[in-house]
Amino acid sequence: MKAMILNSFGGPESFELSEVPKPVPQAGQVLVRVHATSINPLDYQVRRGDYRDYVPLPAITGHDVSGVVEAVGPGVTAFAPGDAVWYTPQIFDGPGSYAEYHVANENIIAKKPASLTHLEAASLSLVGGTVWEALVGRAALRVGESILIHGGAGGVGHVAIQVAKAIGAKVFTTVREDNVEFARSVGADVVIDYKQEDYISTIMRETDGRGVDVVFDTIGGDTLARSPDVLAQLGRIVSIVDIAQPQNLIEAWGKNASYHFVFTRQNRGKLDELSTLVERGQLRPHVGAVYALADLSRAHALLETPNNGVRGKIAIAVDPSAGTTRAGS
Repeated sequence: MKAMILNSFGGPESFELSEVPKPVPQAGQVLVRVHATSINPLDYQVRRGDYRDYVPLPAITGHDVSGVVEAVGPGVTAFAPGDAVWYTPQIFDGPGSYAEYHVANENIIAKKPASLTHLEAASLSLVGGTVWEALVGRAALRVGESILIHGGAGGVGHVAIQVAKAIGAKVFTTVREDNVEFARSVGADVVIDYKQEDYISTIMRETDGRGVDVVFDTIGGDTLARSPDVLAQLGRIVSIVDIAQPQNLIEAWGKNASYHFVFTRQNRGKLDELSTLVERGQLRPHVGAVYALADLSRAHALLETPNNGVRGKIAIAVDPSAGTTRAGS
């Protein structure tokens, strides 16, 4: 099978298209022909060596799979050849999704939502699972509450808006001016152009000084340090980014705030919950660009480019029949 191999840590050019043996499913495992995968910040962090202690080289990386079951190992009962499935491979535990085939334990795999293409499903598995764990599992967002989602036009952010609205929350989000209408189109109630407005002043005005119940930080920088300034009493702050910046813990203490740092875990349950929202028409990932597997380096370079103009996710058509386009085309 063809696979993009990471032979050394570094820039986008570190990948090499190679021919490697097709994996064989063992007991409890499923062999999937990968139709599509996608690019996440985690992917370029792994590539550049941020997690070098956990990723022995050479490696096949990648963290999203949408495809069709080719074979099953002994003891597998939930799937059969021909089933369309989607999942996130176990992170830091074996080969990833930048290949024509992938093997995974059946307990992390789910049936793909019928209404999603493989490109769409591959654009939702990791970010969707992350959002579900952040908003439902950790922040326990409830009907009638309010949430600020930083980065509402990004791969995680635009999914978070839709999940929060499905829960029944009022959604505030921060984006650049050119993404304001996109954020509104996926359900945000109040969209703040952070270049033109101070989001703290806007939210405190819109909430009559109360603040929001939950802040979800997807972008890092000083957003986590400023988050307590917009938080209501007993509010919750959830972050999926690093915490290298100094934090505003005195303000958080005065709000009786709780902090949650999320590194998503893989299981079928979250995917099934997301599938329910998809089939109800409450959730749909946005694919902003598509590349072929051989063009993976170009896709990585695009994601790492600041203000790259891509809304939602960059998908990879591993099977050429999934179709490929270029950003902006």
